[in-house]
Amino acid sequence: MEVSGELCIITTGGTFDKYYDEIRGELTFRESHLPRILKASRITIPVQVVPVLALDSLYMNDVHREQVAQTCAIRNEKRIIVTHGTDTMVETSIVIAKKKLNKVVVLTGAMVPYALENSDAVFNLGCAISAVQLLPIGVYICMCGKIFRYDETSKNRELGIFEGPFIQKPID
Repeated sequence: MEVSGELCIITTGGTFDKYYDEIRGELTFRESHLPRILKASRITIPVQVVPVLALDSLYMNDVHREQVAQTCAIRNEKRIIVTHGTDTMVETSIVIAKKKLNKVVVLTGAMVPYALENSDAVFNLGCAISAVQLLPIGVYICMCGKIFRYDETSKNRELGIFEGPFIQKPID
């Protein structure tokens, strides 16, 4: 499988990119945290960050999901990560998969915003960056240190994790 060495990260908002607004006492969106995270992570592969939405995934509709899927389709990169809200990540992955792209697309997000203490955003992004380089063409969700096929996972809202059979490679 020949896949381009460049990586595209599409941002859609979600908990990953929320900020705490001390004045209003709520989580809001400003600019994406991704450029700062990538710089601190010392990523050495070429990365293009493409902001598409800044939206809580609970407010995403079919038009938004199609916009994300279409952005995946028109990008030249063969490796794409989508940062996305965890509540409807699976729904968006289904729309992307229907495009039958000849690419590796990995969706990831965070249960706790990057801007807050004990966030899982950096860990999940790091796992997604590794996963997108190693997986065969297809659509995946990478959360909590596990990689799932898009159509074999769901979010357990009570436990705050994704569940289902996850992809494992046997050690030879």
